[in-house]
Amino acid sequence: MSASSKKQTLWCAVSGGLAGLANGFFGGGGGMILVPLLVTKCGLTQRQAFANSVLIILPLCMFSSVIYLLRGSLDLAVALPYLLGGLLGGLAGGKLFKGLNMDVLRRVFALFILYGGVKALL
Repeated sequence: MSASSKKQTLWCAVSGGLAGLANGFFGGGGGMILVPLLVTKCGLTQRQAFANSVLIILPLCMFSSVIYLLRGSLDLAVALPYLLGGLLGGLAGGKLFKGLNMDVLRRVFALFILYGGVKALL
């Protein structure tokens, strides 16, 4: 394995670790960390980064959910309607993703990050 390949593998592992840390702290948000790092440090295209982020975040969210459930912080009755809506939204988003212009997707993603940051500050 070449030095640049080792460095890229290390960055990918660090990116995953940061996403896991965000999920553990905030119950989500790892994708906001992963997508930029997957593009800049791991050499993926924007489209690949979004798709891989979903795959990476799934087990992290499941793991975090189990921890929250075991600690008594998760109310499944409250979460269920959001889960059902999220499943439908994920299905629709996955279908739309294929034909969406990456510049539009990147801007929408940036707006969601900005909105989340403003809401967190207020």
